[in-house]
This record gives sequence, structure tokens and C-alpha cells, in this order.
Amino acid sequence: MVKGLIGKKIGMTQIFDESGAAIPVTLIEAGPCYVTQVRRPVSDGYSAVQLGYGEVKPQRLAAGQLGHLKRNNLPPLRFLREFHEKDPGVQEGEILTVDTVFAVGEYVDVTGTSKGKGFQGGVKRYHFRGGPKSHGQSDRLRAPGARSSGTTPGRVFKGSRGPGHMGHERVTVQNLNVVLVDGERNLLAVRGAVPGPKGAVVMIKAARKG
Repeated sequence: MVKGLIGKKIGMTQIFDESGAAIPVTLIEAGPCYVTQVRRPVSDGYSAVQLGYGEVKPQRLAAGQLGHLKRNNLPPLRFLREFHEKDPGVQEGEILTVDTVFAVGEYVDVTGTSKGKGFQGGVKRYHFRGGPKSHGQSDRLRAPGARSSGTTPGRVFKGSRGPGHMGHERVTVQNLNVVLVDGERNLLAVRGAVPGPKGAVVMIKAARKG
């Protein structure tokens, strides 16, 4: 059985358990997802399931994407993602819903694109300490300081930490506890935060280390 879905982050809220303790959760609109393709070792060299999510107008997709979906009489879907499964146990054209894939108490990994922060300095990006706040310095408080030695090697090594573009990268948050599953509204609530802004598309998979 496929243990994964594509969803959309709704936002964070809190729910209360039986003892009255507040639990911070992220609400995700998980599915419904269509099985658009099943990868098999014989024909593709590996085993996986491709899921589709988010119905759109046909003119929003390229002709190749529409043809790929029409093979199984599926509607136009904006997002296609692959989930590696050794034994998928599903057929192309099936519909997966959140209440058939996940259950309360399970642990999941959520993958998404983090919020973009633009160009940031070393203090915010890598928590550099910055310069001294006294002893006569006036404009070096958030400067990164020396980047390398002088004549040898006389350059900055590749991969060195410093100012640059921050955020907007693929991030996976592991071992989030499933607190709520609502099949009627396609809602999944997990304890903790997930990457990305509200409305971001995320992949929910069974926890690898759980």
C-alpha cells in the first residue's frame, strides 16, 4: 500500500487533548490524489508510484502532460510527484484519500520548499557573531570579518559560509506525529511545523526513522 500523499499547507493552529494540554499542529489538505503511473523494475528499473494532485483547467498544462493523464482517463492535474514503494499495491487510475493512507498516531515525514528570505548577511544566514560593539568600531557590527588567510591560499575556499541567498530550498521535517485525520474534509493535522508558507505544496510520506 502506498504510504504517501501530496497536499497543501493550510496553516498552524492548536488543538487540545483529553487532559486539556494545547498541541501545536499544522493543518494540511492532503489529497485526494490520483495514481497517474506505476513504475516497475522490469520496465523502469525501479519501483515507485506517481501521484497527481490539484485539478486545473486543461489549458494550464502542456500537451505532453495532458496526454500522460488521458491514458488513464484522469482529469488535468497540476502537481505530479513520485513516491518510492517496493510493493505499491495500487493500479493506475485509483484515487487515494487521507483516511485510507494515514491514521492517528502514525509518524510522517513532510517535504516542501522553505520560505525564501532573499539575500541575507552572515549574521542572519549562519548566525555569525559580528564585530565588537565597542572599542571604537562604528559600522562593522554585522560584518562577517576575515574570510581567508593572505598570500596562501590567497582566495576564499568554495563552500565557505557567508552572505548569500537564503531559503527557498527543499526541506524535509521528519517524525511528525499525526494528531488528526478528517476524511470528509481531506484534512491531516501533524504536530509541529512543516516547511513553506501557507498554500505551499508538500509531500507527506511515512516516517523513515519512526
